Amino acid sequence: MLTLEEALEMVLSSARQLGSERVDLAVALNRILAEDVTSDIDVPPFDRSAMDGYACRRTDLASELLVVETIRAGCAPRETVGPNQCSKIMTGAVVPQGADCVIMKEYTDAPRESAVRFVGDKTADNICLKGEDIGAGEVVLRGGTRIRPQHIATLATVGCTHPLVSEQPKVGILSTGDELVKPDEKPGYSQIRESNSHQLSAQIGQIGGMARNYGIVPDHRQDTDKALREAMAENDVVILSGGVSAGDYDFVPDVMTQIGINVLFRKIAIKPGKPTVFGVWDDVYCFGLPGNPVSSFVVFELLVKPFMYRLMGHDYRPPRVRVSLATKVSRRKTERRSWIPVVIMDDLRAEPVEYHGSADIRALADAHGLISLDIGVAEIPEGTTVWVVLI
Repeated sequence: MLTLEEALEMVLSSARQLGSERVDLAVALNRILAEDVTSDIDVPPFDRSAMDGYACRRTDLASELLVVETIRAGCAPRETVGPNQCSKIMTGAVVPQGADCVIMKEYTDAPRESAVRFVGDKTADNICLKGEDIGAGEVVLRGGTRIRPQHIATLATVGCTHPLVSEQPKVGILSTGDELVKPDEKPGYSQIRESNSHQLSAQIGQIGGMARNYGIVPDHRQDTDKALREAMAENDVVILSGGVSAGDYDFVPDVMTQIGINVLFRKIAIKPGKPTVFGVWDDVYCFGLPGNPVSSFVVFELLVKPFMYRLMGHDYRPPRVRVSLATKVSRRKTERRSWIPVVIMDDLRAEPVEYHGSADIRALADAHGLISLDIGVAEIPEGTTVWVVLI
């Protein structure tokens, strides 16, 4: 049975990067850049005033300064600043020739009309120099970057209105189980509502994938075979939930093998999520996840999400914070790495939520993240500093 680290290395090394496409900047959020982006201009493109004030020569600060013009943002200066002269200037406007500093309006008075005097003790230059933020031709974003709102602003600034991004993975989702009914149906005796496909679709959409739900598949070999083949023909990745454990009707691993999928592993030493299957067939990847919703959620976050990002050329690291544990956490069996949902309290301590096992999806709804107990560790004492993987 593989450790999580071994399984993660196996799936990541199996991933091939997808193709690329250009998209409008308006829909580029959360996409992955497929190339480096360089600037076509200097930023700022000219020496610009950082303040509302007066542009002048530093050597003239002790003198009365004659105002020769007013410069608004977006307008070019008409005059050169000479000895004992200044130009009234607005924030963002072009600094006129001859001036080497801008004195803030708040530190001046007007001894007479069209004249000002600096009344402060000292001043910074208050000038943003041409190209000091970004030089023309400079790389501003690297390929593999996940585009966030601040990156949108950067792309707009350097004129990249149609960035080249990785294609979105197409992911087929199948939920197996005779006990499953749709969420809009009231379960009968021995039935439960199917939630995994909706949870997985949301997780996939959140990272820029394109999910397609193939519905509920009965626990029969023929049905599983047919549904899996259909999904494989239409997607880059197929995720099945349920049917992967050791029961009489857990057909998924065997069906994957019969189809010709090269199954690389069938178990991982984690809890929840032990019966996790991964295989590759040509250019399609198949994951078999446990049927319990907490298990499928956790395995997706820890294993499938990094894999999908790798398909898009992005090296994903889950966000996490380091806090102290508010309550002792203990367990009896230590042969697997356990993941436990927690909340982060106002005093920045982690408190385990009430958790009844891998079917208890309510526990995840209340949780901020997950902590783990490594293989062989039976207890984490109160007050211990732990990493919380945010969810």
